Amino acid sequence: MRNNSERGKWVATVLTQAWRREPTPSQISAAELAGITPFLLKTGSGGLAWWRIQHTEVGTSSAGLKLKHAYISQVLGEELQEKEIVQAFAVLRSAGIEPLLAKGWAVTRLYPGPGLRSSTDIDLCVREQERLRAKERLSALVAQGCWLDLHTEFRPLDRTVEELYIHSQQVPLGEAEIRVLGPEDQLRLLCLHMLYHGVFRPVWLCDLGLALESLPSDFDWDYFFSGKHRNSDGVLCALGLAHQLLGARLPENSPSALKNRHLPNWLVPSVLEQWGKMEHYMYSLPMAFHLRHPKGLFKALRLRWPNPIQATARVGGPFNELPRLLFQVAECFQRTGKCLARGLSVSLHKYDDVC
Repeated sequence: MRNNSERGKWVATVLTQAWRREPTPSQISAAELAGITPFLLKTGSGGLAWWRIQHTEVGTSSAGLKLKHAYISQVLGEELQEKEIVQAFAVLRSAGIEPLLAKGWAVTRLYPGPGLRSSTDIDLCVREQERLRAKERLSALVAQGCWLDLHTEFRPLDRTVEELYIHSQQVPLGEAEIRVLGPEDQLRLLCLHMLYHGVFRPVWLCDLGLALESLPSDFDWDYFFSGKHRNSDGVLCALGLAHQLLGARLPENSPSALKNRHLPNWLVPSVLEQWGKMEHYMYSLPMAFHLRHPKGLFKALRLRWPNPIQATARVGGPFNELPRLLFQVAECFQRTGKCLARGLSVSLHKYDDVC
């Protein structure tokens, strides 16, 4: 029986540089691919895995065909989401509200073809004074099944909303112009969001690899690293992971802090261990449900034990060589407190399962 770390290495093998237009065909075996395909499909990495193996012998295997079907499904899903994004922007702009799009399609658009990245929710940011009006205007789209996540800030960025607007840019989507975060804010948010959720979706690390290799020539590294020191150091580690684990190429003008940042010894093993697991609490019922229905409670608690990356990021700890156990315990207490403060309400949003 294979251990989690070994399966995690297979995931890294099949996704190495998978974001490139013509990636080197993966050398993964049919048995190895079959062992990780359920995880790839569950975490939205199927399209990228297919892109990497499509011209190999395993591309025609049973697992390969499942990945191909996932890729086709993601192509259709991307087309639908693009229509929803255009609709959401049109609705808000008709009310005099200019939204900002973050993550999701803002990253998907950089990939060399459709269907390579799975994206479900649409993250929009508006000014605080516009939030209620924006929510009301978007209610019809939400009722139709559009998965919208409305923000008035992205706290980990250490930026004001006005700063985000100043550095934002407009990009084409069909006949529409969509305002997205500037490349510096986008990359920083991708890094911190990935760490906050413990790197449990490999596609997030592929996003970083793609973003690193797509940076504009005038990318402002000083602005990118501005903010809390520990957040910025976490960003260095996130980019280092993309480079070391998935072969992302660092830009020639990368600052020495990025080129010389040594990753803590526990970081890469933590990612591989996470990628080797077949279950994750984000794909299970909320903890509040298990507290009301104790059957399965022990398993739910076990799934919610934070991995070292998630614990470090959520409690604001340093990414150094110290043991992670204290951070993991602290994160559990922190999350339990949030759960109790919310009155153990069953959340309808996937990222609201704070318990």
